Amino acid sequence: MMRLLAALLLGAGFSAAAWLGARGLFAGTTFARRNVRGIDVPVGVGVLAVLAVVAVEASFAVVDAARGQEGGPDQLGLLLALAAALGFGLLGIVDDLVGDHGDKGFRGHLRALAQGRLTTGGLKLLGGGLIGIAVAAPLTVGLGRLLLGAAVVALAANTANLFDRAPGRVTKVGLVALLLLVLATPGAERPALVGVAAVLGAVGGLFAFDLREQLMLGDAGANPLGAALGLGVVATTGTAAQLAVLAVLVAANVAGERTSFSAVIERVGPLRAVDQLGRLRGDDPG
Repeated sequence: MMRLLAALLLGAGFSAAAWLGARGLFAGTTFARRNVRGIDVPVGVGVLAVLAVVAVEASFAVVDAARGQEGGPDQLGLLLALAAALGFGLLGIVDDLVGDHGDKGFRGHLRALAQGRLTTGGLKLLGGGLIGIAVAAPLTVGLGRLLLGAAVVALAANTANLFDRAPGRVTKVGLVALLLLVLATPGAERPALVGVAAVLGAVGGLFAFDLREQLMLGDAGANPLGAALGLGVVATTGTAAQLAVLAVLVAANVAGERTSFSAVIERVGPLRAVDQLGRLRGDDPG
């Protein structure tokens, strides 16, 4: 549990420091995108969270080496979370910077593929599936379990993206999901979640800046967050639980094709209150 907490805090510290030191790199028109309040904000800053996860893994490696250890029981989880963050972060930053959003949703991207066009969303669809297979493979036995695990990881990544429509929203959802996952996981199995905690902590380190509308995580941050949570589910649960999670993820993605999560949240008072907690109001300075 201590290493899980350390990963969470280190991830947050590294990403916050990275933003404070590198925010000048995100100035200018290359990264500028208009947010929900019509303000130009740099997008794709979630890539700094990915780099923070690398720093967490390196820190743990140095500490373990100094102690003469080959690596703690969480080493596999850290490496898989790092691989997922790097892979989905790469796909995400491409979509953030050069994405053509004319074709939206799974149907739009599949239709474009059928017409011989590869959109950035289609690239994420194909690449996300392959990354899901790669990171689920060490945690599963048999083709069926492998494909199930890969689907959970890939769909969790896309589901997180559906929540990344307002400042701080996807981070709030992600941290609640991490808490539920930790509570549902027996103590002996929690080392498998250290890598997940590193990713969530790294995204969480940008949370305050996101709420103040100084940055947007973009797909580069939301996709790794979701993928890490999906990976945590695969690492700590059995087939029945993964099938249940997959059903929820499929339902969420289908719903996202038909309706706006923002509209639903706005109509439900308690959800709206939590969603707006900490965010700027219309006349607040950024």
